[in-house]
Amino acid sequence: MRVLAIGDIHGGLKALIQVLNKIEVKEEDTLIFVGDYVDGWSDSAQVIQFLMELSENINCVFIKGNHDVWCEEWLRGADVNPTWYMHGGKETMESYEGFSKVDKKQHLEFFKNMPLYFVDDENRLFLHAGFTSMHGVTKEVFETTFYFDRTLWEMALTMDKRIEKDSAIYPNRLKHYKEIYIGHTPTINFNYDVPMQAINVWNIDTGAAFTGKLSGVDVNTKEVFQSDNLPALYPDEKGRNK
Repeated sequence: MRVLAIGDIHGGLKALIQVLNKIEVKEEDTLIFVGDYVDGWSDSAQVIQFLMELSENINCVFIKGNHDVWCEEWLRGADVNPTWYMHGGKETMESYEGFSKVDKKQHLEFFKNMPLYFVDDENRLFLHAGFTSMHGVTKEVFETTFYFDRTLWEMALTMDKRIEKDSAIYPNRLKHYKEIYIGHTPTINFNYDVPMQAINVWNIDTGAAFTGKLSGVDVNTKEVFQSDNLPALYPDEKGRNK
C-alpha cells in the first residue's frame, strides 16, 4: 500500500489531474492532502468537487489550510474577508458561479470535516503549516497555528544536520514524529521547484499558486510526481502574485 502526500493545489485542477495520472492511483493507495485546495487559479470550486468524488473510491485525508478556512467562512455566509479576497478569494468566488445552493452546502460540509492534522500508523505527521508546542500537536493552544505557522519550517531549515535526534539540543518539537509533512511556504521562495527536506520536515508546497508546480510525494520511497508549471496550464490567467 502506498501513502502519497499532495501539496497545495490552489485551484489548479489541471495540475492535480496531471499529478494523479503520473502517480497512477490505485484503490489501495492512501492520498494525504496538506491543504489549500482553493484560491489562485480558476478551478477552485471544481477542485473541491473533484476531491469529494475522488474520496468515494480512494482513501483520502484532507488537511485544512488557511485558504480553506477563509473559503469555509464565506460559504457559511460570513462577510468576505478582505485579505482572502486579495489573495485568491475573488477567483474562488467566481469559480462558484453555476454551483447551486445544494452544491455549496455540500462543499461547506466538506470543509467543516477537514482535520487540522493527521498522524499515520508510522508516526508521520501531516499538517498544513506547523505547530509551536514542544509537547506536540495535541498540546497546541491556538488552532490557527496549524495553518499559519512558519516557525517550524524556519527552525528546520536553520538546524545543523550533524545534531543527532537523541541529543539534548535537538528541538523537542521535532522529536515527537518520525517525519513531518507540510505545505504553506512555497519552496520556490528558496529557488527550489521540488519538495525540500530539512531534518525530518518535508515541505511539499512547490509553488502551484504562483509560477511553480504541484507535487506529490510517495512518503515511503520519496519518489516525486509533479505537474507542469501552473502558468503553462492556465496561460490566460495570472494566478496569485507572490
